[in-house]
Amino acid sequence: MNKKRAILVLADGTSFPGYSLGSEGEAIGEVVFNTSMMGYQEILTDPSYKGQMVAMTYPLIGNYGINEKDSESHNPFLEGFIVKEYSPIPSNWRSQISLDEFLKNRGIVGIHGIDTRELTRKLRDCGAQQGIISTVDFDLSSLIKKIKSAPGLDGIDLVKTVTCDGLYEWKEPAPSGCIPKRYKVVVYDCGVKHNILRKLNSAGCSVTVVPAHTRSQTVLSMEPDGVVLSNGPGDPASVPYMLENIRGLLGKKPVFGICLGHQLLALTLGLRTYKLKFGHHGGNQPVMDLSTRKVEITAQNHSFAVTAPQEGTMQKSPFGSVEITHVNLNDKSVEGLKCLSIPAFSVQYHPEASPGPHDAGYLFERFIEMMKRQN
Repeated sequence: MNKKRAILVLADGTSFPGYSLGSEGEAIGEVVFNTSMMGYQEILTDPSYKGQMVAMTYPLIGNYGINEKDSESHNPFLEGFIVKEYSPIPSNWRSQISLDEFLKNRGIVGIHGIDTRELTRKLRDCGAQQGIISTVDFDLSSLIKKIKSAPGLDGIDLVKTVTCDGLYEWKEPAPSGCIPKRYKVVVYDCGVKHNILRKLNSAGCSVTVVPAHTRSQTVLSMEPDGVVLSNGPGDPASVPYMLENIRGLLGKKPVFGICLGHQLLALTLGLRTYKLKFGHHGGNQPVMDLSTRKVEITAQNHSFAVTAPQEGTMQKSPFGSVEITHVNLNDKSVEGLKCLSIPAFSVQYHPEASPGPHDAGYLFERFIEMMKRQN
């Protein structure tokens, strides 16, 4: 592999010289780390990474290549990709192109050959921060100036950059033996991952996807049995139109929020959100279900979280009391909510688990049961 020089520079001036991976040029974004040991294709194509550059903590990346089946969206939305050791020769029967070719074809700037352990320790100690990858400029002061001129994630509406252009039906065939279609579900696309749609399809739902700006009246006119608020990128407080949409749906249709959808539901119910120091990105986050005391190992990808109310329930919501159902065992952050008076619940993690683990897959069945009770 031709080793063209590249450099990663953080906003505080820390620099990591390495080699170019994927497209040449420059990319700026918030640098975060992902602790998953596999699933780099799903991570690359997760729209929730819009505005961010992802460093993989697992040291060897690219060894099984890229295939057309495992993408979570039609295009990668992340700003840059950072790995320690890139494997230029993929070895897997499903592989169609190499990771390097995929990144080149999609215009994603990457870097390999750096100490990702040192980078991860830096982000854990100091917090996620803006960074730049460049293959064309190696002047430290010039690169820092470019970083400082770029906007961060706070207060920026990134959902509008990843949502679909118009309504569409999810047509991918469900695996054999799946439940016949019983329920009609509308999914708000705030950056939805395809596996959410696949899971709903397999659970017996016909799925219609709508852009994030679609008004609640339009969704209600479609007469769905339930509504899903999808994952997505950035600051939930910067998407006020989604809060208005959710207000128009609560109490009228069962609502299930995932990741950003969880945060948006929380804001609609009167809770607040805040920026995490370095976020939760990976496939090994322990979460406790407070009703059963069981622990799930979950896949997560978010930089913001919901502020916990003082008590176990919050009485001030115009939609009744809200109960915290799940907490993160690492930092005690809120991982799940449930409305006690209306059919609505949400989780901060990813029950579609692509990549895994699959401990939380039961939540789709919980949503099905909620729709069944309302019919």
